[in-house]
Amino acid sequence: MIFTERLNVRPFLENDYQDLHEYLSLEETYRFERGEPISFDKAKEFAREWAKGKNFWAATLKENNKLIGHVSLFPERPEVFKTWQIGYIFNPAYHNKGYATEASLAVINYAFSNMGAHRVVAYCSPDNIPSWKVLEKCGMKREGLLRKDFILNEDKNGRPIWLDSYVYGILAEDIT
Repeated sequence: MIFTERLNVRPFLENDYQDLHEYLSLEETYRFERGEPISFDKAKEFAREWAKGKNFWAATLKENNKLIGHVSLFPERPEVFKTWQIGYIFNPAYHNKGYATEASLAVINYAFSNMGAHRVVAYCSPDNIPSWKVLEKCGMKREGLLRKDFILNEDKNGRPIWLDSYVYGILAEDIT
């Protein structure tokens, strides 16, 4: 578990499904994310699956242990480059309060101090201004633009809807 000023950032628990459903069932959550709102049963399935792994971190409020979002950390060729990719989704009711930055920075620091990471990267749509502001507040640097590299969804004719992505990165030496 990682403790921050206002949050506990911890592995997922199977019983996190109710709060997880609260924000993954919302249409607005998927504006820049693949997928669609999920059912209560799907939230139970996700919580059960994520509780078994090490890639998803639950961000809960210290004051009441309410799950308000999650941070993911996946290997991106770690065996050669020691690089990890971070991502996050937070309940819209808790946006613009600094929670995503606080939780993401805690996971980035954990990757460097406990996982031997050399580099942490992230990708986000140029149109997702709040997301790239979180990355910049975490000390990540915008390193480039990938053109139409991410399929968000399909249009009504089944054609892919492509998005561009900003590439962000931070090195262990950037925070020491």
